[in-house]
Amino acid sequence: MIILDRICKAFGDKTVLNSFSAELRQGSRYCIMGASGGGKTTLLNIILGLQRADSGTVSGVPQNIAAVFQEDRLCEPYSAVANVLAVTGKTVAEQDIIALLGALGLQGSEHTPVKNLSGGMRRRVALARALLAKSELLILDEAFKGLDDSTRERVIAVLLEYSKGKTVILATHDLRDAEALSAEVLYI
Repeated sequence: MIILDRICKAFGDKTVLNSFSAELRQGSRYCIMGASGGGKTTLLNIILGLQRADSGTVSGVPQNIAAVFQEDRLCEPYSAVANVLAVTGKTVAEQDIIALLGALGLQGSEHTPVKNLSGGMRRRVALARALLAKSELLILDEAFKGLDDSTRERVIAVLLEYSKGKTVILATHDLRDAEALSAEVLYI
């Protein structure tokens, strides 16, 4: 279980997290919701160990974590397949990567440099990379932004299939995401 105990974080005189607490069960799905600038990304970064809380504690975070950030953070000149291989190495067969990319609606674009893909396509490459990474915890920051409704539904179905047994934490503005994932909503 991941335990967030009275997490506080401020940037200058702006407090973004004020004594936030939650217990996240292994293998469950959670949606962090709140206003823009309300601390969702900051909380994810604290869980990831990329930022430190001003006070409070985080415990129980597994070592193997995969993440999709608000920025796709892809290697621009590399293909979709090469971007996934950069994370998975030889632990995942190329045909399995191509199958996942196809399931995400990227068939025919697997070997295209990601710099030539649309924003929504790039988003799905970033998600594929995280889904195939060896992890127990999947952190998603606005993972479905830039996707139309039908693509979003398709991506969520694939996410549910590939994240079985993993703890999933999604920061989102859209309550539909929580409903589609059957996730517990945590408001900041």
